[in-house]
Amino acid sequence: MPLETPARIVRALVSHGYNAEREAVTLIAGSDDPSVTLARVVDSVPDDALRITTDHVRAVLASAPAADPPGTESPNDSTSGDPPISDATSRDGDDTVTGTTPPETQGVTGGRNTDPTLRSLVIANDMTGQSTGTGEYDDFVKVFRDRYEKLSKMLRGRVNHRPAKAISNMSGGEDAELIGLVDDVRSTKSGHWIIDLEDTTGTFPCLVMKDKDIAANVNELLLDECIAVQGTLSGDAGILFVDSMHFPDVPRSYRPNTADRHVQAALISDVHVGSQEFMEDAWNRFADWLHTDEAENIEYLLIAGDMVEGVGVYPNQDEELDVIDIYDQYRAFSEHLKSVPGDLDIVMIPGNHDAVRLAEPQPGFDDNLRDIMSAHDAHITSNPSMVTLEGVKILMYHGVSLDEVIAELPAEKASYDEPHKAMYQLLKKRHVAPQFGGHTRLAPEKLDYLVMEDVPDIFHTGHVHKLGWGKYHNVLAVNSGCWQAQTDFQKSVNIDPDSGYAPIVDLDTLNMTVRKFS
Repeated sequence: MPLETPARIVRALVSHGYNAEREAVTLIAGSDDPSVTLARVVDSVPDDALRITTDHVRAVLASAPAADPPGTESPNDSTSGDPPISDATSRDGDDTVTGTTPPETQGVTGGRNTDPTLRSLVIANDMTGQSTGTGEYDDFVKVFRDRYEKLSKMLRGRVNHRPAKAISNMSGGEDAELIGLVDDVRSTKSGHWIIDLEDTTGTFPCLVMKDKDIAANVNELLLDECIAVQGTLSGDAGILFVDSMHFPDVPRSYRPNTADRHVQAALISDVHVGSQEFMEDAWNRFADWLHTDEAENIEYLLIAGDMVEGVGVYPNQDEELDVIDIYDQYRAFSEHLKSVPGDLDIVMIPGNHDAVRLAEPQPGFDDNLRDIMSAHDAHITSNPSMVTLEGVKILMYHGVSLDEVIAELPAEKASYDEPHKAMYQLLKKRHVAPQFGGHTRLAPEKLDYLVMEDVPDIFHTGHVHKLGWGKYHNVLAVNSGCWQAQTDFQKSVNIDPDSGYAPIVDLDTLNMTVRKFS
């Protein structure tokens, strides 16, 4: 279909993951061949561009030849670069063209493909019913040993590891390489850094000189994460001078999996039913939109925790509750869940406001709550869990540890305004909650269910009530905001939530748009 109207140009840009300035759309529509112009604009914009500007379009128009050579790609055929990611909504009142529902599709009842042979949903790493921890000393030993074994395997291909005990018996001046959990990080009087690394045989001190390039990595370290170092022993062999440092990380060569057909997933979190600030109108607009033809390709709905507001989660919370009883909160949530299309596959994990244990990993909801939340036969699994949709691996984690990452690391590495950058740190460490004994409650189990053994294609979190997304080594990281307006408690701690947003991911391309319903 020719792109003779701005509305069609907007939809074409949104399909590529971009939004655009109004004047930019007007320039494309007024060009000799809008389809070719749009294709060139999409091909020419920088990889980190979030929206199409008039400058982008003018540059293309100024350099465009009189006619295209045969074989020019159309906008829907362009495959150059990584799939772009863009917010399809205007959040700051500027002239950005939004991706809200066009008038011609509003209120239209849609349908989606419900052929069960085309859909595929597999849940892994679900520890519901598998908890064995009793809090005994041996439990802590087991979980840390399992953590070390899993993460050290990811690092052994990069260093020739020798146990800490063996290194302590080496001669001064020898080269040595060690993989260990960070036991302590401290600075010297001269401004250098000493990192104590612990493996299964003991602990060994490692010195990072302040003038080394790798010194910047020390500011990103969290206690109990696993790293590898290479360097040279001091003359007395009492300390290792570090020359290089490695993290488990996502390989830079990683290429994500994609679905074999055009199908979409909606990623949301932090609904907080039961709160006086639950945004019921926004939720209803979202649910109604899911019934339209525009949403017909959305076949999966993933909810990353905090279905309800809970009881006694923070001081004086009872003064901000619309529903007092926790079971009544879940009944109300179930009623709201019934308003979304019944032919969606829904996956839900708990969060820190939900009625499960606070310590992570959190098992899925108990049988009583499952009976209450029986709408649409949703899949309920633990926090975290790896959910594979038609080959696309989605790591769902509520995100409590993001508070700790943001508090511990420099602002340019992790902040509430850009929660996806804190998620990058967890991907780099290949663990959703590395630091034990901090603000994040962690439960000792036989296995460390919080290790990212497999690289996810999408990393989906919530908790911080902020919207943020981006790509880290080709992994799409999404923090999906919330469905709760600012509470008095949030105001007291300077939390300004991003409310009423629904990120929509194309599973065949991993392109993403964001719909705003508030």
